Amino acid sequence: MSLLSAPPLRAALVLLAFGLSARLARADLVWSPQTGWSEEGGVVAGVGSTKDRANALSLMNTARRSEEAGHYHSAIKNYNKVTRQYSSSVYAPEAYYRIAQIRLKQKRLADAMLAFQQIVARYPNVKRFNELIESEYEIGAAFLNGARTRFLWIFPGVRNREKGIGYMLTVVQDAPYHDYAPLALMAAARTMQYLGDTEEAIDTLDQLINSYPQSALAPDAYLRLARAHAELVEGPAYDQAETKQAITYDEDFMILFPNDPKIGEAAQGLDRMKNMLAESKMQIGDFYFYKRDNYPAARVFYNEAITSYPNSEVAKRARLRLNEVEAKANAAAQPGPAKPKRFLFF
Repeated sequence: MSLLSAPPLRAALVLLAFGLSARLARADLVWSPQTGWSEEGGVVAGVGSTKDRANALSLMNTARRSEEAGHYHSAIKNYNKVTRQYSSSVYAPEAYYRIAQIRLKQKRLADAMLAFQQIVARYPNVKRFNELIESEYEIGAAFLNGARTRFLWIFPGVRNREKGIGYMLTVVQDAPYHDYAPLALMAAARTMQYLGDTEEAIDTLDQLINSYPQSALAPDAYLRLARAHAELVEGPAYDQAETKQAITYDEDFMILFPNDPKIGEAAQGLDRMKNMLAESKMQIGDFYFYKRDNYPAARVFYNEAITSYPNSEVAKRARLRLNEVEAKANAAAQPGPAKPKRFLFF
């Protein structure tokens, strides 16, 4: 949805965020243990008066000195005051950033992620935007790799790979044009497959190849899509929609990436899926042939088995079965021997 088509309030908020962020981008904060925080660039946006500026700067200096001394609770308390009271100032994104760094030291990754997200959402034009997206990705990767949440902020909790998936999708949402976006989608999809959520993995991989067709991850995404659909195939006796999807992705891979080192893997997968589809046609043909004596229907499905994979062993069997069908159909069409007349005597 473009700004022109967005609801007026939403459009206004987006423009406000970008305008504020653009102003903040002109001013930088620099920390020195001797002199505290200082502004570079000559512009301090969003501070309404000299008194407010002094108060914000005092809070930032107090918070940073507490942070340097390892008094994290006090530091975060003062940084939070800055984000609440001076949210439109140059100090606010830096306060969120310092909170995130403290949470990383405390191994409270979810809280660090929340702070990074606040910066990206509220101040999207900050100079360290690339660093923020990288940090979001690294936190997501940590959860995907089994990082534990904290119970009562002290004790290791349970692994939460689902949270990691959510964080990876947040990276894509926060920076859809960033180099980390396709990496995040692939990481999320791999974990979905690991957790057995194949259908969600398919949707995520499909998003990757459609949104980032030039990505270096696109070939692997096609192969993973083919294998993911193959995992959903229950056998030749069942619906073959997933088989056909797997065939499509294997064929697309071989057409789009003919020199890829994994071309042999795609060919093997294609062979398995084409055999599956042909075998499915064979079984339906056998049903009509042996169970229903329906020779026209049997012919249709045996021919489809041949068409599905002409040079396969299944196709050879189908051709032999067609000969049997023709023989039985011809025999059935021949008139039988005349029955002797029966005479009744009274």
